[in-house]
Amino acid sequence: MLYHAFCRLAAPALLAGLLLASCGGPAATQTARLPYLGEPEVRAPGDTVYPTVPAFRLHDQDGKLVTNQSLAHKVYITDFFFATCPGICPKMQSELLKVYKQYATNPGVVFVSHTIDPDHDSLPVLRDYARRLGVADNGGHWQFVRASRDTAYALAKAYFTGAMPDKAAPGGIAHSGTFALVDDQGHVRGLYDSLNPNETARLQKELPELLAEVKTRQGQPATAQR
Repeated sequence: MLYHAFCRLAAPALLAGLLLASCGGPAATQTARLPYLGEPEVRAPGDTVYPTVPAFRLHDQDGKLVTNQSLAHKVYITDFFFATCPGICPKMQSELLKVYKQYATNPGVVFVSHTIDPDHDSLPVLRDYARRLGVADNGGHWQFVRASRDTAYALAKAYFTGAMPDKAAPGGIAHSGTFALVDDQGHVRGLYDSLNPNETARLQKELPELLAEVKTRQGQPATAQR
């Protein structure tokens, strides 16, 4: 129910962005297989600026600083959770783990999970969460990050997902089960319902497409991910 409510809120802006992204002309079609999400700024014919995730400063489970600069030039998948979540979080992380296992050794892919309950989810709690998930000591490929609650909620909005306090929700926090796929320039390029295995499969299909696009843009030879 909550997931669909968040989708309804995000739909108008996303639809506008998708329509404009798909009308970018032949050059845009040839260089970008996946759409740019969000409402773009059309400055002039052929000059369209697509929205990017705003600058952020977070800390991961090992206390390392995570910023938009540290993730620059990488593709990352992000989600929002909390360690004591009794509802959708276990399913979300189980689905994301499937994708992580395919890319755990790929230096161009990072997984970023934001806690939306920083009051409880200290760095030791996040380290233990990673350990219980089986991804402890992963070399920074899966970062469980924390910041203030307001920062987490603002970032959730920037990624076209959502989180908010809700006494009626399991654990007291309502949030969507969306994965966001972000490119090397900070553009959100895909959203996936983690509670639907078909959506996880779509992410697994579209991630290598985005990696190929990024490698072409960065002047690297594209290689297939097994």
